[in-house]
Amino acid sequence: MKIENLENRELRISKILNAPVDLVWEAWTNPEQLGSWWAPAGFTTTIHKMDVREGEEWVMTLHGPDGKNYPNKSIFREIIPLKKIVYHHFYPEFLATAVFEPKGHETSLEWTLLFETTELFDVVVKTFKADEGLKQNVEKLENFLSQNTK
Repeated sequence: MKIENLENRELRISKILNAPVDLVWEAWTNPEQLGSWWAPAGFTTTIHKMDVREGEEWVMTLHGPDGKNYPNKSIFREIIPLKKIVYHHFYPEFLATAVFEPKGHETSLEWTLLFETTELFDVVVKTFKADEGLKQNVEKLENFLSQNTK
């Protein structure tokens, strides 16, 4: 697993997942499945609305181990089935791109978060540890897939 910081505005994580692309896609686009793994370690997720079509909303609440709730809202910008998901996340604002590439019985995931400014990037990474949260999110996805692809 590799995380890069490009131009001080971008977080990128690359991972080969031990599951075929159709199962990885389902884990990302089925609200019930996504709610099982989405969020950093110690957090749980409630999906309120998730319509995986361009221009539609994705609304959820992350429930922190500190007892606080963290509302999240995104708009899907681009959907290419089994290949790519692009969503615009608000508060903090960033553009996320997840690219899925089949590799036999595995899937290559390339997930990028692009922030508008270096200042916002710094706040999100230094204050909220978004880089570590992204890594933990992918680890939870890996665990979910390993438990649901046997």
